Formats: sequence, structure tokens, C-alpha cells
Amino acid sequence: MAYPRQEANGGYTYSDYLTWHAGERWEIIEGFAHRLGPAPSRRHQKVLTALLGEFYNYLKGKDCEVYAAPFDVRLPAGEEKDEEIKTVVQPDIVVVCDKNKLDDRGCKGSPDLIVEVTSPGTASLDYIKKLALYEKHGVKEYWLVHPVDGIVMVYRLGTDGRYGRPEIYARDHVVKVSFFEDFNLSLKEIFGDS
Repeated sequence: MAYPRQEANGGYTYSDYLTWHAGERWEIIEGFAHRLGPAPSRRHQKVLTALLGEFYNYLKGKDCEVYAAPFDVRLPAGEEKDEEIKTVVQPDIVVVCDKNKLDDRGCKGSPDLIVEVTSPGTASLDYIKKLALYEKHGVKEYWLVHPVDGIVMVYRLGTDGRYGRPEIYARDHVVKVSFFEDFNLSLKEIFGDS
């Protein structure tokens, strides 16, 4: 199995990605490889598990589905074949409401909602590259969750196809998912009291 070089001039595709060593996690953003670091902190995983549980329980019996990393989201630039796709990411949590986008490999096309629980090693990727990427591909909501500070930043896609300023929520707030009328998420349940 091959190991990618991060500086391969933006030429990596999903076909390359499928040959990489299974013991490491990588993402490709517009052809550039990004290695995901070692396992996240315990706090990161605790917050991620709490969020996943809330989404899973709410979506049971509904048309949308929730998945947690590692789960491949392929974002084609156009009508290229799977093997030619140059963007493959593994968000912490994805919610997909169009089941035509789901296959045995994951999701092909934009999920409706993406959640990234930030880690020191992925912060610039989450805040800069992925923010621009998800806006470009029309992800309706992008959440950046800060497990240490107990803060959630929610970017919502406007009618102009752009993210406005983020809505910022603290641990004593309730977050509403814009496209689910009755789903209100208490951050105290996610972050706890401390």
C-alpha cells in the first residue's frame, strides 16, 4: 500500500486514496492530501459521542440519517467518475437527508449538516479550508464544536449560497437545527456542567 506525500501538487484522487495504508486516516481537499493525526482527546470523543447520540435518537424513524467518522464524504467538482473525485473528507458527524447520495462507500455529494469537533491539530483545516469547501459545495449547516471551551459555532447557508457570520452558542444555550422544526439541542447535555 502506498503512502501519500502531502505536497503532490493537488493531483490526488479518490482512486489514490483507496490504495493508502488502512492504519492511517487521510483526507483529500481539491487534490491535496491532509493526514489526520492520532486519536483525538478523551474530551473530544466524549462530546462527539454525546452529539452523535442526540442526532441518532432524534433521527430514528425519519428520512435523514446520521454517520460518524470514519465515514467518507466524496465531493465531486462536477460529473466526474468516483475514481476521479479530488475531494474526500471524513467529518466527525454528517447528516444526510437525500438517501440517493448514500452508497456502500459513504456519501457522494453534500450532506445537509456537517459537525467538526475541533482539535488543536485540525483547527486551521476546520476553520479555513473546510469552511470554504463546505460553503462551495452547498452544505446547509456547518458546526464547529469546541470541546474545551464549551462553544458551538454554527454556519448556515444563506439564500445567496454563502455562509453568513456564525451563530455562537455557549454551554447554557440551546441550538436549533434550521431544517428540523422540532430538534433543539441542549448544549448542557453535550458539554456537561464543567
